[in-house]
Amino acid sequence: MAIESKHIAKRSENLSEWYTDVILQGELADYAPVRGCMVYREYGYAIWERIKTMLGRRIRETGAENVYYPLFIPRSLLLKEAQHVAGFSPQVAWVTIGGGEKLAEPLAVRPTSEVIIGTMWAKWIGSYRDLPVLQNQWVNVVRWEKATRPFLRTLEFLWQEGHTAHRTEEEALRETEQMLDVYREFAVEDLSMAVLAGVKSESERFAGAAETYAIEAMMPDGKALQSGTSHFLGQNFAKAFDIKFLDDDNTEKYVWTTSWGVSHRIIGGMIMLHGDDNGLIMPPQAAPVQAIITPILYDETKAETLAVAEKLVKLLSRGTAFGEPLRVRADLDEATSPGFKFGKWELKGVPVRLEIGPKDLAKSQVIAVTRDERSKHPLIFDLDAGTFEFEKLVELLAGVQKRLRERAASELSSRIFETANFEDFKDIVAGKGFAVAAWDGTTETELAVKEATSATVRVLKNEVTSGKLACIYSGRPARYVAYWGQSY
Repeated sequence: MAIESKHIAKRSENLSEWYTDVILQGELADYAPVRGCMVYREYGYAIWERIKTMLGRRIRETGAENVYYPLFIPRSLLLKEAQHVAGFSPQVAWVTIGGGEKLAEPLAVRPTSEVIIGTMWAKWIGSYRDLPVLQNQWVNVVRWEKATRPFLRTLEFLWQEGHTAHRTEEEALRETEQMLDVYREFAVEDLSMAVLAGVKSESERFAGAAETYAIEAMMPDGKALQSGTSHFLGQNFAKAFDIKFLDDDNTEKYVWTTSWGVSHRIIGGMIMLHGDDNGLIMPPQAAPVQAIITPILYDETKAETLAVAEKLVKLLSRGTAFGEPLRVRADLDEATSPGFKFGKWELKGVPVRLEIGPKDLAKSQVIAVTRDERSKHPLIFDLDAGTFEFEKLVELLAGVQKRLRERAASELSSRIFETANFEDFKDIVAGKGFAVAAWDGTTETELAVKEATSATVRVLKNEVTSGKLACIYSGRPARYVAYWGQSY
């Protein structure tokens, strides 16, 4: 019996439904029995592993090393940093019973790790020779969100969180800005996304931070997605947890700290940005499968075609793209039609499809079809000699990566609008994109704008020095020009 292709909503008509269909029917993830949680399926988790590989390499290049801290945090520790608790308390999940008995002290399930890390650093750091401390961990965290959506906002999510301690304020600020650049380059170069990078407003800062920097992407529905953050924590956590060091002038000083992180939310952003009515389009550098071999089977040549497909997987896996071994797979399912196979792997977003049928066998070739443009390219191979037109395949993959990046940049550019009129401002943030508008710099005004439009300052564009600009809402002299937008 023929197996029907899976139906998904059209991205061009209903982005929200399309997004859910791609995740569920593309077998990236599924809803868990626990409200607000998701189960990573094999393909979805393979994308997360690609994130860990690519971003992990960039993080290691900054000098940070991987560590692991406990999932549970005693309540007394969380209360030590009042700002931090105030910011997170509505989202903290608590364990009050263990082993059938009420705990003497409730344990918070990690919403982030500053407090447990600060406690340990107070034990380990004693001298300026112990600095800097550069640590990163890949973990899960829990925040009790009310509204959830796969990848974009879940109760439990995967992320990396980096934490550093420094001798001087200048060193900590450099670290904060460096990590913002790392995240921006990762998003643009590896994921082919387009982002704005800058400083957040005071009301949008991480709880307990002196300053928060972020990268912000714009989704096709006109909403911004905060995709990575880097926080300058000043000495707030150092003083709360008594993290001191003896400097070379023989005086005791508090360290300066930072923290920074990217969660699996960035996968949600990548999915929304790269796709069409047939499904996801994976940037080749992030794709778990860069090329899928799809045999076109006829009874007379079935055995030979399947055998050649298997040999091609082994041959192609010896090639490299973007400095890593090619990730190639063959769909050898004999029960499904070529059309079904094409649709299945298009939905998953595999960048290049390699078709091989009887005519191709005779010519010792595969037909490479790019996912984004559907352009077709014959690639010659010789299994006896162990040769394949690797360079042409790599060029095709690089082309997909580049075109996705350029398309994302063009889309972002088309969704940035400068305005000095509040009525136009409301229209822009209601679904068009980012409004670039002057702001008096007060939380009072930002909250009033949020109440009126659901938009907030996503990042600051620049500081106003002339005194001639008026705030888009209050009419008072502007302190900043900012990118405003509604957000996920």
